[in-house]
Amino acid sequence: MLMLRDVMRRFVSGDSEVRALDGMNFTLGEGEFVTVIGSNGAGKSTLLKAICGLVEIDSGAVELDGTDITRWPIHRRGALIGRIAQDPHEGTCASMTIAENMALAARRGQSRLLRKAVTSVLAASFRAQLADIGLGLENRLDTRVGTLSGGQRQALSLLMATCANPRLLLLDEHLANLDPRTSEVVMEATARLIAAEKLAAIMVTHNMAEAIAWGDRLIMLHAGRIIFQAAGGEKAALTVPELVERFHVASGQALTDDRALLTP
Repeated sequence: MLMLRDVMRRFVSGDSEVRALDGMNFTLGEGEFVTVIGSNGAGKSTLLKAICGLVEIDSGAVELDGTDITRWPIHRRGALIGRIAQDPHEGTCASMTIAENMALAARRGQSRLLRKAVTSVLAASFRAQLADIGLGLENRLDTRVGTLSGGQRQALSLLMATCANPRLLLLDEHLANLDPRTSEVVMEATARLIAAEKLAAIMVTHNMAEAIAWGDRLIMLHAGRIIFQAAGGEKAALTVPELVERFHVASGQALTDDRALLTP
């Protein structure tokens, strides 16, 4: 349902050109959950940003459900693609309440009208969704989001990214700034939502152990290209040391990114 064909994205760094995506070819099946790993500068975040429109590509094509969306603006893609960034503050509005944030997200891609934002029906739906997360936010709909912890805001971002029923969910290191316990809660909630809504999803992570533990397929990027991928039993049997060795063999370089070697 998602296809990238020969996608190229170049950046200029000093006097040299960096190919963040170097002729990237990538497909994602209906309801498939893919984890993406790679060292710094591999092109992981650029891949997600190219899909959702935050980065314009130099050449190639991005297709969603057979439709070429390469030149679609961000707001048009937003009706079909949910995204959660690494920074918990990016996906929410601090000055608005939890209910107001969720109401805004629920109407993503719809026409704006002068009407009450949070109805009793919506409020009941929001409480039920928040209760499933397990962070005690279901009785705090009128709380301003700026008073929440980073983990609570990221959990809220997760619900906001999925409440408008997107076709695709992009997770850009959404656990990176959370403490281990909150990270576990948010990840489990993420997996439940992906399964319940039958979402196609791409999760970028620096953590190799997380990449092995979650998802249907794992892909490794280096210098803007896919250098290794595994699915099914092959993926389940992988270990972090094996992935490090795979990186070394496929890239011809040693992995020096300490964050990639962390375990939960």
